[in-house]
Amino acid sequence: MRLVTQVAVVAIIAGVGAGAWAYRDQLPFLTAKTATSAATPQVQRTPVETAKARTEEVRKQIDAVATTLANEAVTVTAKTAGIIRRINFHDGQKVPAGFVLVELDAGESQAKIDEMRSAVENARANLDRANQLLSTNNVAKAKVDELKTTFSAAEARLRAEQAKFSDYMIKAPFGGKIGLRNISLGALIRPGDVVTTLDDISIIKLEFDVTEADFGTGQVRVGRTVHATGAGIPGQQIEGKVTAIDTRLDPVTRTVRVRAEIQNGDEVLKPGMFMNARLVLERRPDAVVVPEQAILSRGSDQFVYIVRDGVAHMTPVTLGQRMVGKVEIAQGVKAGDDVVTAGLQQVRDKAQVRQATAANEQPKPASGQPPAQPGQPQPAKPKAG
Repeated sequence: MRLVTQVAVVAIIAGVGAGAWAYRDQLPFLTAKTATSAATPQVQRTPVETAKARTEEVRKQIDAVATTLANEAVTVTAKTAGIIRRINFHDGQKVPAGFVLVELDAGESQAKIDEMRSAVENARANLDRANQLLSTNNVAKAKVDELKTTFSAAEARLRAEQAKFSDYMIKAPFGGKIGLRNISLGALIRPGDVVTTLDDISIIKLEFDVTEADFGTGQVRVGRTVHATGAGIPGQQIEGKVTAIDTRLDPVTRTVRVRAEIQNGDEVLKPGMFMNARLVLERRPDAVVVPEQAILSRGSDQFVYIVRDGVAHMTPVTLGQRMVGKVEIAQGVKAGDDVVTAGLQQVRDKAQVRQATAANEQPKPASGQPPAQPGQPQPAKPKAG
């Protein structure tokens, strides 16, 4: 009997359970519990930080190290030996072209010139008399030709000595500013000895190198504007124009030399100064710019997360100019769009997100977050602007 009783009890319990399950919607205590359980799950929104895309002027430019050169520069030296008889300049003086800087003792050369000038006058007089006699047939034509030759030779000797005499006068080949004097009055000077330096700094040449890649774009050309700054002109920016580009690239550095000219009427710039040159290739006044940390990479593709109505949308983008801390977006983002800048590792396409507010909810920077799941894009590494 005990076994029969046990079987009966089990059957009763099973029947009650089956009835309760069949009529569960009509039992108040089960309905309330079920409703409570259904309302419990909450949608989890990922905390992120966002920034608005904005417009600003972007310049495509080349930055290079440059050196200043004088428009014209020469080291003044002597062409002949002699004693310095007169010095007609002082340090830092401005002189015109042809100005006699130094006069050497040329007494012997001057005496020869006087002698040869007399010989020329005598030869001319003899030739004139012979021509008069030739008109009356009182002299042979051969004699007249001989006197012509004598006169021409005398003139040639005079010109040669005058050329030697000019070497005793050291002149400025062009107008400019004298450097430091390296000679003294009464000293013996020899050919090649340095007298001083002469520089035309009314125009300063600025020379710098451009890489093969930048030059190959075709945007580096004569007429481009160059902005120059340097420690020698603190707080100033001087503008010039590209005037020449070398025809050859350096086979070692793979760079081409570019020369610009800067007007230097106030003579602020000096030859040999170290300068920073900036060559502006293009200006875009209304470029769309986002923080650099908003850019993510997957292979060769770049994209950002744009937040609309609390939902993050993974959007492919085309990058333009990179700058310090920000990147130009050529395609894919409009001004005013909210882009995710922190919490990128937790975000998925079409994921619901919210702006992090509490201190313990602040998203970690991309560099401090765990690796993403397979197939999840990685944050882009910052690149130099």
